[in-house]
Amino acid sequence: MSECTHDCSSCGSDCGSRTEPQSLLEKPNAMSSIGKVIGVVSGKGGVGKTLVSSMLAVSMQRLGKKVGIMDADITGPSIPKAFGIHQKADACEFGIIPARTKMGLDIMSINLLLENESDPVVWRGPVIAGVVKQFWTDVIWKDIDCLVVDMPPGTGDVPLTVFQSLPVDGIVIVTSPQELVSMIVEKAVKMAKLMNIPILGIIENMSYFECPDCGKRHSIYGESHIEEIAAQYDIPVLAKLPIDPQLAKLCDQGTIELFEGEWLTEAAEKVASL
Repeated sequence: MSECTHDCSSCGSDCGSRTEPQSLLEKPNAMSSIGKVIGVVSGKGGVGKTLVSSMLAVSMQRLGKKVGIMDADITGPSIPKAFGIHQKADACEFGIIPARTKMGLDIMSINLLLENESDPVVWRGPVIAGVVKQFWTDVIWKDIDCLVVDMPPGTGDVPLTVFQSLPVDGIVIVTSPQELVSMIVEKAVKMAKLMNIPILGIIENMSYFECPDCGKRHSIYGESHIEEIAAQYDIPVLAKLPIDPQLAKLCDQGTIELFEGEWLTEAAEKVASL
């Protein structure tokens, strides 16, 4: 028998001194007040996860909720750009104060702490994961009904850190119609199930393009397979977002809060009802 390390989480022995695994959840800032925590994830990059995070937060605010967005994509932060935020985050003796958008959303991103927002973040995984934890423990999220966490793509350090360290109430998976992406969606689904994180539903971005002249819908990236995956894992499809040049323009201009349309109203209502 090997010598006891007193770390029951990595031991398979059933000895008399065995204890239950300790929770890895981090405590939020003492001045924070946070209702629900919702993660927005994707199996790969480039599917519009930040767009969905932004629109979901705005849609929830339109339902009368106080919403914050944690930009956990440390090496590719883009939430501030979508909302037109270029000022730095403030701080006080109690913690970091998130920036506020024109319409009242609270935002925290690494770009709000860098000297120049175009500076690259060349850090290893453990450091990046530590920063994400600090966005929870050091930032003052005051009177937030829902905190939307925009996570980087994949199933690596940051998603694992968020799932283990934050009390995530559910996730929304973002995908696009390509069959390759559909395969990767399954990886995100299986990771969530492995971590016992509820999956609220799937949102398909770039689902179709609607011709402004005739109104006909065209499947630019191929026919969707999302219903098949959703049915396989008994997960609802919450929305299908079109390819809309106006949405891209609003993100580029930092005015995503002005988008028109009710594509994510169902998703926002589902989150609000948790």
